[in-house]
Amino acid sequence: MYSQADLTRLFRLPAALIRSLAAEGFITTTARAGKTRYTFQDLLLLRMAGALKAAKIPAAKIIAAFATIRTQLPPGAALSSLALAAAGKNVAVRQGARTWEPTSGQYALPLLNEGRAATTAPRNIAAQPGRTAEADVHYARGHALEATDVGAARAAYLQALSISGEHLEARINLGRLLHLDGELQEAERVYRKAKSASALLSFNLGILLEDLAKEDEAVAAYREALALDPMMHDAHFNLARLHEKANRPKDALRHLLAYRRHVAQYGD
Repeated sequence: MYSQADLTRLFRLPAALIRSLAAEGFITTTARAGKTRYTFQDLLLLRMAGALKAAKIPAAKIIAAFATIRTQLPPGAALSSLALAAAGKNVAVRQGARTWEPTSGQYALPLLNEGRAATTAPRNIAAQPGRTAEADVHYARGHALEATDVGAARAAYLQALSISGEHLEARINLGRLLHLDGELQEAERVYRKAKSASALLSFNLGILLEDLAKEDEAVAAYREALALDPMMHDAHFNLARLHEKANRPKDALRHLLAYRRHVAQYGD
C-alpha cells in the first residue's frame, strides 16, 4: 500500500502524471484508508515512467509513447515487461541489443538507461607502472573514441587487453560494446575471462545473460554483484523483476523492498 507521497519519493513522479497513468489504464489502483494498492507490474511501470521523467521526457510524451507501445504488444504482454529509455527527446524501446522508437518504428542507436549496462572511466595513467600504464593509454583512447567511432574504441580496448589481460576496465567496456552491437556470445566470453571480481562486471553480465535468455544465470550474476557491492541497488530491482517473472513473489517482494529502502535512503 502506497500514498501519493510514497510514490513521489520512490519514483520521483509528479502526482498529475501518476493520475494520468491511472486514468489511461496503464496502472490499476485500489484505494483504502488514504493509501492505494498497486500490483508489482504497476510498480515496474511507475519506475519506468520515473526514469523517463528524470531524463526530461515531458509527461504528455510519456503517456503518448505508452499508448502507442500498448497497441503494438502481443496479447497478454505487459508494457512493464519492456525496457524503455530516453532517445534524445523521444522514448525508445530496447529489445536485446537494439532499440526502436515506437512513434516511427525506426531502429535507433544503442542507448543506456534504466540501470542498463554501465561503463567505466579512465584511471590516472601517470600513476601506473610499466605495461599497465601502456594498457591504460589504449584504454583511455578507447574511452574517448566511444562517442565517435565504436569500432576504433573496441580495437583500442582489445589492444589494452592484449597488453594486460587483467585490465578490468577495458574488459568491462569491451563487453558492453559487444553487447550493444549484438555480439552476445562474444560479450559473454569477454566478461567470463575476467580474473578479478567486479560488481559492475557482474551486473553487466547479468543484463547480458537476460538477453541470452539465461535467466537463472542472470540471477546468480546479480546476486554476485550485490555481494561485491551492496549499494548496487539496480541489481535488487532486476532480481525483483526476474523473480516475479519466475512466479516467486516472496523473493520478488524482498528485492523490491530492498530497492525501495535504498532509494528512500540514498536516492537514485
